[in-house]
Amino acid sequence: MLDGQRYSFTERTDSLGRSAIMPYLPLILTLGNRSLEAMALLDTGASVNVLPYEIGLQLGAVWENQTVSIPLSGNLALSDSRGLVVSSTIAQFPPVLLAFAWTEMRDMPVILGHMNFFAEFNVCFYRHELAFEICPKGE
Repeated sequence: MLDGQRYSFTERTDSLGRSAIMPYLPLILTLGNRSLEAMALLDTGASVNVLPYEIGLQLGAVWENQTVSIPLSGNLALSDSRGLVVSSTIAQFPPVLLAFAWTEMRDMPVILGHMNFFAEFNVCFYRHELAFEICPKGE
């Protein structure tokens, strides 16, 4: 990819002490005048982007003000979630608006899925190197 940004997979340990090497992407999330740095899991099997409850609160979002319900499936199927659009900055690329299903789940990563992270960015995975590269679509 031309002018792409390359990242190595990241080793993470869960609350049960299990270790896994996964494609986590550093990004800055901004809502209004609040910003925070986060690590987001690239999930090619996820239909939508998912934002954990605490991250939305840290950005100043108010649960009761979000009126669009987003149904989730899999492990998140029992959690209520609401639509929330957040500006996201990745590396040197211009900020993009990402639509999230802001869920009441708390012990989970930010998840980047097809709608709309993979609609905004091209991603190439290098399995043998445990790395990935991204660039905005249209570059």
